[in-house]
Amino acid sequence: MDIYGLKIFMVGIKGTGMTALAELFKKNGAFVSGSDRTEKFYTDIILDNLGIPFFESFNIEYLPDDVDLVVHSSAYSAVENPQLKYALQKGLPVLEYAAALGDLSKSRFSVGISGVHGKTTTTALAGTLIKELDLDATVLVGSGVSNFDGSSVFVNGSRYFVAETCEYRRHFLNFRPDVIVITSIEEDHLDYFRDIDDIYDAFISYGLKLSQGGTLIYCADDAGAVHAAQMIVKRRNDLAVIPYGKKSEGRYRISEESTGNGEMVFRLEGFDTPFTVKIPGHHIVLDAAAAVAVVEAILANEGIAIDAGTQKKIAAGLAAFRGSKRRSEIIGEWKGILVMDDYGHHPTEIFTTLKGLKEFYPERRLIVDFASHTYSRTEALLDEFAGCFSPADMVILHRIYASAREKKGNITGRDLFNKVMEKQKEVYYFNEAPESLEFCMEQLTAGDIFITMGAGDNWILGQKIAEELKRTE
Repeated sequence: MDIYGLKIFMVGIKGTGMTALAELFKKNGAFVSGSDRTEKFYTDIILDNLGIPFFESFNIEYLPDDVDLVVHSSAYSAVENPQLKYALQKGLPVLEYAAALGDLSKSRFSVGISGVHGKTTTTALAGTLIKELDLDATVLVGSGVSNFDGSSVFVNGSRYFVAETCEYRRHFLNFRPDVIVITSIEEDHLDYFRDIDDIYDAFISYGLKLSQGGTLIYCADDAGAVHAAQMIVKRRNDLAVIPYGKKSEGRYRISEESTGNGEMVFRLEGFDTPFTVKIPGHHIVLDAAAAVAVVEAILANEGIAIDAGTQKKIAAGLAAFRGSKRRSEIIGEWKGILVMDDYGHHPTEIFTTLKGLKEFYPERRLIVDFASHTYSRTEALLDEFAGCFSPADMVILHRIYASAREKKGNITGRDLFNKVMEKQKEVYYFNEAPESLEFCMEQLTAGDIFITMGAGDNWILGQKIAEELKRTE
């Protein structure tokens, strides 16, 4: 898809993936604008900084008459969205986000990074290494990346395209991959998928879309990823298969791993150089191993082997990685209180992140503020949510944050609170996140870590706490 000079209007532009795609369109010469709800998201700032205009209304008067293409989030359809309905009535080309991303993948060697957890960080790490190695590639991440100066996109040519690809509603089946990464598979998005077998079916279908002689990279430490990889390979014996992790065999077996002095240090079986990442958690080491495998797959396509010099550059890139927006993001530290934010909204993500923080900072009290995202996920995984906060010393909960697709459900934030109370000693409930500001300020003392978690809007609480700490420092 040649987008240079096109006028593209994006409905639901504040979504993380949509904002990243808007940035990619703009950096490739398109004129981009869009629309969304009035509710504030962290992407508002990103769009403003990019100079991409957007309207907080779906009124048809904001849809330009001379638009060449309309791209929309999967959260909206022509059934209820007046702009999409009007665009279709006018005969304008209309693409859903996943289809637009898929079109971009068809014209170049493409790498799709997937998984229920870890795909954003893995893509950001791969992009950081691509930048360090100066490879001819474009990278799209569903979040702002510190090493891209806060951007969601890195553009250094178009020979290779590395993108975060999502399993929800089987969106990634629009992507045409030459390389696929599967980081993890377990139950999630149960408002769409029937059960775990349905989720497996989606990932297996994705793997079978690999080009002839393509490369499948998967986490050998994740039972779901292993199962999907086995099913894919049974039907595709032409694929190059690269497992990674502590349980894997070959070059990407994690042979050593240690934590200390604010660093995760690890070794991979096939590499002489030790690697370091400065973000907490074993899951970051796994993501880093996958990112190195992605870079090696790209270099192999160029007929280039990883030598000692390349290993040193990879090590430098990993050590320089500072994370991505809302992924163990450090907002700042004031009065000895470290304020963080993380997008994790699945029990496994929450537990893994909190465990990593506790290992990184064993002497600090860990306070987590969480707003669950979607009624269906909360109800289906209620027991898992109840136990996922165990590494934390204090838990603050709020109402369930509904998605645009799901306005009500059979469960409330109070139900989650009562369930967590069975497992945790210190648990508090405030219906709205801002209502807990005064309580939080009374509780916080030097040495504490305060982290907001979830895919909702409680990140605003962390921002307010940061502002208050700065004001009174």
